[in-house]
Amino acid sequence: MIDFGLIVQYFPQLLRGALLSIQLVVLSGLLGLCIAFPMALARVSSNPLICSGPYAYIFFFRGTPLLVQLFLVYYGLGQFAFVRESVLWPFLREPYWCAVLTMGLHTGAYIAEILRGSIQAVPAGEVEATRALGMSRWAAYRRIILPRAVRIALPAYGNEVILMLKGSALASTITLLDLTGLARTIIAKTYAPVDIFLAAGVIYLAMSFVLVQGFRLLERHWNRHLLRA
Repeated sequence: MIDFGLIVQYFPQLLRGALLSIQLVVLSGLLGLCIAFPMALARVSSNPLICSGPYAYIFFFRGTPLLVQLFLVYYGLGQFAFVRESVLWPFLREPYWCAVLTMGLHTGAYIAEILRGSIQAVPAGEVEATRALGMSRWAAYRRIILPRAVRIALPAYGNEVILMLKGSALASTITLLDLTGLARTIIAKTYAPVDIFLAAGVIYLAMSFVLVQGFRLLERHWNRHLLRA
């Protein structure tokens, strides 16, 4: 039997954990975007010296679980003396920043592949039009190709953000009290896993619903010219 009184009692604490989950997704998402754009541009290059490095990076982060990557960053980097003596150590010794870094690197690899596919999906006629107008390669990317690719990539990017929201639950494995971490802590006190995880699941579902609707509105706004057609 579900104890709704217990859920109501601990719901505010779960919401504080949800706020931390949102922070992780937002910060790692911004980091992932900063990584993804240059990686995607390098991936569409025909020069193997330019595209091989990004390919290896993307292959590693897409081919290994996020949990393993979290453990490698949080537990592994501290094993190296040059890391402990660097200016980055005050950040890398904190689980919060380790989670942001790992999730950013992880989602950056996926977003880079989404953008690469979107750039290659830009209609050839639009690319030819930029050449006919005498645009330089950089101007064509800045004015036509990248804006068009972003519109094409938006639905897949929305899915990736939702996957990262659910993946943020793994941050609890490195002592962070996000939504899942707080739920586990409350369960250890109340011995009511079904009730607390049900409440946490409802919060995750609500956040996912907001994200889906937000990306749907954004997609409708950016592609409104297609709706009129």
